[in-house]
Amino acid sequence: MKKIIYLLALILPTQILADWEVNMPRGVTPTSEIAYDIHMLMFWITVVIGILVFGAMIYSIIYHRKSVGYQPAKFHESTKVEIIWTVIPFLILVVCAIPATKALIMMEDTSDAGITLKVTGYQWMWEYEYLEDGVNFFSKIDNKSNNARRLNSGKDVNNVENYLRNVDNEVVLPTDTKVRLLLTASDVIHAWWVPELGGKKDAIPGYVNEMWIKIKEPGVYRGACAELCGKDHGFMPIVVRAVPKLEYDKWVSLKKDNRVAESQSQNIGR
Repeated sequence: MKKIIYLLALILPTQILADWEVNMPRGVTPTSEIAYDIHMLMFWITVVIGILVFGAMIYSIIYHRKSVGYQPAKFHESTKVEIIWTVIPFLILVVCAIPATKALIMMEDTSDAGITLKVTGYQWMWEYEYLEDGVNFFSKIDNKSNNARRLNSGKDVNNVENYLRNVDNEVVLPTDTKVRLLLTASDVIHAWWVPELGGKKDAIPGYVNEMWIKIKEPGVYRGACAELCGKDHGFMPIVVRAVPKLEYDKWVSLKKDNRVAESQSQNIGR
């Protein structure tokens, strides 16, 4: 059965592999797409090399074996062969390095961003600050998942929607807008990772990392902390909701109104 699965993995189209979640997702940002394209380039180069190397080995094993009377060639060195097996790998590395270098330069260019979002990792939650819009909030695992994960909770986790992958406050971002992310942490090292957005960066105490995303399609994209950060590391989900710019502006306005209302309520209580 394993041999059949391995064979299918080689011959099935890339899209089918992606549907099976065997392959990495292409994502919905320029950085995720270029990372996927480079990944597939490396994959097919490796497949071709594997076919050539193992093909030569199998051919030699079958037709050059001692039992059929084959006599091995006797030589100590071949300058021509050495040049060939030096030049070919060098050219392959050049073919790989050119798109990889362009991708790295593009990924590190956070200029001309329309929105700056500061992300701070805590044990075990995230804080988000929209620096231009004056909106900030904490985001942690939702109550349903948090209650169901408890030992002897009596709750069937199969009945909890998006178990361990949902949060109480989603990050909302506009589509077709370059968003600059500033990442740091308040206690230990965390890592902000959403596979379909092509982003994974460490959030380090006392240091600010940066990255950018530009989401092309509306939708909900889920991720998690990708750096072991303590006992509840596995319970730090990330949920990003991408919406059209007009809807995003309405969301920001609503967040501001809610903050003003909360502030007024606190003042009255005093």
